[in-house]
Amino acid sequence: MSPKRKKLGPVTSASDSLEGGQKPDHAGTKAFPARKKSKSLDDARTQSLAETVKEGRLNAGASVADFPYNKKRVRLISPAPDLKEGARGILYWMSRDQRVQDNWAFLYAQRLALKQRLPLHVCFCLVPKFLDATIRHFGFMLRGLEEVAEECRLLDIPFHLLIGFAKDTLPLFVTQHGIGGVVTDFSPLRVPLQWVLDIQERLPSDVPLAQVDAHNIVPCWVASDKQEYGARTIRRKIHDRLAEFLTEFPPVVKHPFPAGLQTKPINWEACYSSLQVDRSVKEVEWATPGSASGLKVLEEFVKDRLKCFSSDRNDPNRPALSNLSPWFHFGQVAVQRAILEVRKHRTRYKESVEGFIEEAVVRRELADNFCFYNPNYDKVEGAFDWAKTTLKLHAQDKRPYLYTLEQLEKGKTHDPLWNAAQLQMVHEGKMHGFLRMYWAKKILEWTRSPEEALQFSIYLNDRYELDGRDPNGYVGE
Repeated sequence: MSPKRKKLGPVTSASDSLEGGQKPDHAGTKAFPARKKSKSLDDARTQSLAETVKEGRLNAGASVADFPYNKKRVRLISPAPDLKEGARGILYWMSRDQRVQDNWAFLYAQRLALKQRLPLHVCFCLVPKFLDATIRHFGFMLRGLEEVAEECRLLDIPFHLLIGFAKDTLPLFVTQHGIGGVVTDFSPLRVPLQWVLDIQERLPSDVPLAQVDAHNIVPCWVASDKQEYGARTIRRKIHDRLAEFLTEFPPVVKHPFPAGLQTKPINWEACYSSLQVDRSVKEVEWATPGSASGLKVLEEFVKDRLKCFSSDRNDPNRPALSNLSPWFHFGQVAVQRAILEVRKHRTRYKESVEGFIEEAVVRRELADNFCFYNPNYDKVEGAFDWAKTTLKLHAQDKRPYLYTLEQLEKGKTHDPLWNAAQLQMVHEGKMHGFLRMYWAKKILEWTRSPEEALQFSIYLNDRYELDGRDPNGYVGE
């Protein structure tokens, strides 16, 4: 008799129904390290954030196999509810969340693999072009993925860099490796959503595809089932669910069921050299890619800048911001990890902690909500009625200054403050958050129409900002 097939649903249940609620057997747990005892307060003060985080994961669970994983983070994309019989592996198709640890999608894939006693594979599809991304963005991403690949190697989890669009490369990989189920992460943007639909159509009918929101703390489809009007309407919905979803992560562990075949070494420099993207926008020097560097930036923020975040965050002349946006955007650091660490200081810096949660959680998740439920998120047609009415009323207003895209791009306006903000974005890949509002409003004032203003601002943001092509950018414009 063939073994009983394991269900992939229902995804709306928080129970452990996916794997039948079974405890992992000895073969699936003997390789996992035992939980460590907490260190003394004096030790905690001297250890690095990376060490503290690693210890916290182990305290949450020896592995995801014995962790109460919340299935509300998961939604089933394909009609096949069961893992394929006779499968030879589980696949995590990494896309938006480019990290190993603190990744609910990676953890879910490993959970499936452990329960089924199967090898776990990770794939990333390197596309030739994504919106207006340049070598600045692709370089940052590739250096981070190189770190991911090495970490996967140390965990006996094969990492595969597939060159091309997912629809052209992933189905063949699934067939060749006998993959019994595919897990991917979540982006609300139009292009990545289409990638997922393309894979759904091309996967073998008996291979299920599940999607995990590993980017938001409260999953986008859980926080709300509709487009929210603004922060005031989604804030309570998110805060009411934080107790359920803002938990510590268990670790992704060394996988006890090896794939057998060795993966072909990745020539990262060759991949970098072969990219057919604009190389005139140079990579930045202030931000080092990868999760390890991102955690160091988080550590510096907590130690040095969190205390003045509330009072100084709107002053471009004061170093009070987290500077974590690039690592958040590429999924190299989880927002949830940042919140877990920042909220430890609520007693000392209550206003700063609450302000950071408002920006990093409420406003970010509002941006995902807007893009997910509004197909016109990057068009004037996607604005609320009151905004479209206001724009129409002022469409014929006299404009003392009109600038071309080239003049704006080069910071050649009459306004030195705007020019400084624009040129910082061009050269450093970032702009102070408070100035971004001023920057966008002035583009509306200095162009011929709202449509042209939106077109220019999206182009400039996506071309130069290291965190461009992000829901935050579309909503923030």
